[in-house]
Amino acid sequence: MRILDVVCTPVTTGFFRDDQSAIREGREHDGFLYTGSPVTPGFTSIREPGVAVSVVLILDDGQVAFGDCAEVQYAGAGGRAALSSLDELMAQLHDHVVPRLVGQEIEGFRAKSEEIDGLLVDGQPLATSVRYGVTQALLHAAALSSALTMAEVVQLEYGVAAEIDLVPLFAQTGDDRYTNVDKMILKQIDALPHGLINEVDAKLGRNGEKLLAYVEWLRERVLAVRTDPDYVPRLHVDTYGTIGLAFDGDLERVVTYLASLAEAAAPFSLWVEHPIDAGSRDAQVAIYATLRELLRTRGVPVSIVVDEWCNTLEDIDVFTRAQAADVIHVKTPDLGGINNTIEALLLVRERGFRSYCGGTCNETDQSARVSTHVAMACGADQVLAKPGMGVDEGIMIVRNEMARTRDLVRWRRAHPSAEGVAT
Repeated sequence: MRILDVVCTPVTTGFFRDDQSAIREGREHDGFLYTGSPVTPGFTSIREPGVAVSVVLILDDGQVAFGDCAEVQYAGAGGRAALSSLDELMAQLHDHVVPRLVGQEIEGFRAKSEEIDGLLVDGQPLATSVRYGVTQALLHAAALSSALTMAEVVQLEYGVAAEIDLVPLFAQTGDDRYTNVDKMILKQIDALPHGLINEVDAKLGRNGEKLLAYVEWLRERVLAVRTDPDYVPRLHVDTYGTIGLAFDGDLERVVTYLASLAEAAAPFSLWVEHPIDAGSRDAQVAIYATLRELLRTRGVPVSIVVDEWCNTLEDIDVFTRAQAADVIHVKTPDLGGINNTIEALLLVRERGFRSYCGGTCNETDQSARVSTHVAMACGADQVLAKPGMGVDEGIMIVRNEMARTRDLVRWRRAHPSAEGVAT
């Protein structure tokens, strides 16, 4: 099977891109927008529509494979790549990617994805989102060529022997952090609610009192609304470094506060994402290693999830070697090629950490489906329901993709003489 042509078309993302630094300064909401001017280079306003391009591979047998070049919600923050304009993405694709793909035979996924991911133009790699989307398309094409699911292709090419099964699902509320929790409980989501605790005064509280009250409410709400006593979700809140801001970076006070959150969450387990932002990768590694040790010493049952400053495969290697987290958020668009997400999830598992195959609300339906296959193939501990902040849509896309893939793989293994059926 050969790539006959490539079509690159602008598409819509599932949410928006936001200037995280401006929001953390306490900018007020103006309806769905924010007041004031942005501070992160590249933003023209604090909240603006996301930018994405769909890369469509037209194959010579009439099939079509595609992937979406999407960026994270908080582009340019926490050591992430800077924003790219639509014109920049289109130019990179047409000038440097399309000529390397047209006429190529589809001979697996790994080698070609590593070639695209490692391509340098004037000494610089392609935009992170370009590498992300093009390699998604290559994985989809390899699946179509071999009449397998994308999850099976990953396992075959990377030598993974794990069962292809459902991965615990994590959903995020956005700012509607009460009504959306009810949706999650009714649909028995494995981990909830994210919470979007991205500002101190309005969401965390100067002494952490608002988040503490929210965790107490979460516990009581799950107990009150659930219809099955065996439904025991994990509580996972993303705090965007605000705990460190509220307690002036004092680790003893942070540990005491995290202990109070764990007590409020019981009997449910608690993951806290990005409690402190140290301002650089090396500083983040050092402070998380110390924080994790303090939590262990005091017997505080909170798992620390690393996010900011742990963006690339190299970063993940550094954090895991330093034992600087309990859970690694493998934030798919930040790693560039989806091949790097695969390597990262396998590395995290090999080193004994929990792997969270995440990403962002600002992705697309296709990038969500592709990364879902990767999470299943690599046996991730958690996968994000994405894109969007409406809860139901992201849950539907990811959970349904997992269910279809699992049952298709099971059917094929029960009927080994049947022709393969790709997704």
